[in-house]
Amino acid sequence: MSAGVLLRPYKSGDEDAAVTLWLRTWQAAYPDIDFAARLDWWRARWRDEIVAAAEIVVADVDGTMVGFVTVDPRTFYLDQIVVAPEHWGSGVAAALIAEAERISPNGLDLDVNIDNARAIGFYAKCGFVVSGTGKNPTSGKPIHRMSWRP
Repeated sequence: MSAGVLLRPYKSGDEDAAVTLWLRTWQAAYPDIDFAARLDWWRARWRDEIVAAAEIVVADVDGTMVGFVTVDPRTFYLDQIVVAPEHWGSGVAAALIAEAERISPNGLDLDVNIDNARAIGFYAKCGFVVSGTGKNPTSGKPIHRMSWRP
């Protein structure tokens, strides 16, 4: 993992940094989609759905958020793992997955776009397997359900 990375619980004052990081990271992953146009929707979803139900762990470097993971341990669902593009491949994502496994030790499920080969490869390296398919309700893109069980 990158030197100087601190993993810590999410605080209410982290919202703007988390939303900004989400936008920047998803825009880098899918440059053809205008994620800025979805920002109001995302902020509402972040507050009303994710923060309300999930445990969130933040990765900081020198006081700057460089990643986060959200896990609902009641449902095993990992809704978001977001890492700043300049930290891709640094070990931050693997550390966040390890935290997700600690939060939900009986297993994790997540949805990933089928065309996101980079993410699918990462999850497979972390021990996730494809356990189903479906459609993203927002974009309509086909998705894999991937699962990890200890």
